[in-house]
Amino acid sequence: MSAPERSDLTTTSAADLARALKARELSSVEVTRAYLDRIAAEDGRLGSYLHVDADVALARAEEIDAAGSAGDGLAGIPVALKDVVVTEGVPTTSGSKILEGWRPPYDATVAARLKAAGTVLLGKTNMDEFAMGSSTENSAYGVTRNPWDPERIPGGSSGGSSAAVAGGLAPWAIGTDTGGSIRQPAALTGLVGHKPTYGSVSRYGLIAFSSSLDQAGPMARTVLDAALLHEAIAGHDPLDSTSIDSPVPVLAECARRGADGDLSGLKVGVVRELGGEGHRDGYEQGVLDRFAEAVALLEGMGAEVREVSCPAFDLALPAYYLIAPSEASSNLARFDGVRYGLRVGDDGDRDLDEVMALTREQGFGPEVKRRIILGTYALSSGYYEAYYGQAQKVRTLISRDFSAGFADVDVLVSPTTPTVAFPLGSRVDDPVAMYAADLCTLPASLAGVPAISVPCGLSDGLPVGFQIMAPALADDRCYQVAAALEAASGGPLIDRLTGAAA
Repeated sequence: MSAPERSDLTTTSAADLARALKARELSSVEVTRAYLDRIAAEDGRLGSYLHVDADVALARAEEIDAAGSAGDGLAGIPVALKDVVVTEGVPTTSGSKILEGWRPPYDATVAARLKAAGTVLLGKTNMDEFAMGSSTENSAYGVTRNPWDPERIPGGSSGGSSAAVAGGLAPWAIGTDTGGSIRQPAALTGLVGHKPTYGSVSRYGLIAFSSSLDQAGPMARTVLDAALLHEAIAGHDPLDSTSIDSPVPVLAECARRGADGDLSGLKVGVVRELGGEGHRDGYEQGVLDRFAEAVALLEGMGAEVREVSCPAFDLALPAYYLIAPSEASSNLARFDGVRYGLRVGDDGDRDLDEVMALTREQGFGPEVKRRIILGTYALSSGYYEAYYGQAQKVRTLISRDFSAGFADVDVLVSPTTPTVAFPLGSRVDDPVAMYAADLCTLPASLAGVPAISVPCGLSDGLPVGFQIMAPALADDRCYQVAAALEAASGGPLIDRLTGAAA
C-alpha cells in the first residue's frame, strides 16, 4: 500500500492508517490534525460532537510520535467516544441536561483500554439522552444529521458516532447498543457496527440505561476496522460483575479470512419473522430487495441458505419496551440533584423532595420521562407480574428460538432496519413509530447474542444494512460473514459517499 495522500487521510481506513504510521509514512500528529481540521470545517453542519479539545488531542499525538509507538496496534490512531462512556476529566453528559458540565474522576474500562492501546481521543459524540432513542433527536444539545442527507436522521442512540465516522470526522468510534443503538445507526449511515456478546465487553463506566442489555461496541468504515477496535476493548473485567471470563476472540484474522469470499459449508438462516418471505409488514421494498440480493451473494460464495422461523421474535418489541424502561427507572433514580450534576431550586426555602422534583423535571427530556414513567408503572405493586414478569418470560422464549435456530444453522440473517433513514422530525411525535425502527435489532439484544450490521447497498440513494447474528461468544462468525459480504459487494459502501464528496 502506498502512503495515503494528506488530503485523503479522513477517508482512509484505520487499518491502512496503522500501516502507514508503522512505516513512518505518516505521523499521528498529521492524522490527528487532519481530523481536527475536518471537524472544524464540517461539524457545524452535522452536529456529531458534543466536546472536542484539539490541544489535548494534538499533545497526545505528539507524545505517541515521540515515543516511536505510532502504528503499534492502534497507537496513534484517533477515536471518538459516545458521550455515555465515562472519561476522566472530559465532560461526559450522556446527552442530558442533568449531567451538563460533569467531568468524571475516572475512566470507563473501554476508555482505559483505548488509552492503553495508544489511541488519540478526538472527542465525545452526541447521542439520544441516556441512550433512549432511535434518531439522535432526543439529545439535550441538539440534533445530529446524516452525512448522506443532512435532512435525515443518522440513527440512534449512537447517531453522533455514526455521523462522525460516515462524515469523515473520525476513522472509527465507540457506540453502545441496548436495543440496536450501534447496528441501527450503522445501517442508516453505511457503516459497519457490531453489538458484542453481552458480557464480553466491560460495562464498567458506561452510564447505565438498561443494565441487562447495554453493550459497548465498534462502529467503523470497514469490517476489518471494526474487528480491530473490538479486539482492543474486549476481555474480562473484574470491575464488571456481568463480565464473561473468556479469552478475547481473534476477530481481525477472521475478518481477513472472510474477505477471501469462501463460505463453503456455512449454513445461513433467513429469519422469517424479520423480513423473510411472507413477513413483510412495515418493510420498505428497497430494503427487502437489497437484503435478497445480499443473501444471493452469500449463496454464491458457497453458503447454504434456508428459512428459519423464530415465532417469539414477533414479541420482541413489546417485551423490550417493558424490560428496558423498567431497568431505566431504577438506574436513573440516582440523578437526584444531591450528589452531582444539575441542581434546581436549592435556595434554602425548599425541602429535599422539592429540590429533587424540580431537578428531575428540568434535567430530563420528554423521552426519558416517558420511559421512567412507563418503567415505574411496569414495576409497581399489582402490575409487576402482569407486565415486567411476562416480558421476562418472552425474553426466555426469544432465547430459546435462537438456540433452536442455531441448532440448524451457523448464523441468522435479516435486514438491520425495516426502512432507510427517515426525515428529521417525521417521528418525533409518534413514539410507537420511532420504536419500530428497532424491530429487527431487538431480539439479539434481548438474548445477549452477538450481531453485526454491514452495508448491502442503497435504496433511493440511502444505505441499507444487513444484520448477521451468531451464538453467544461466536462473534468471529459475524465478522467472517460480514467481511465476505463486504468484499462481494465491491468494498466498503461508505467509499461511495466519501468518493462523491471528494
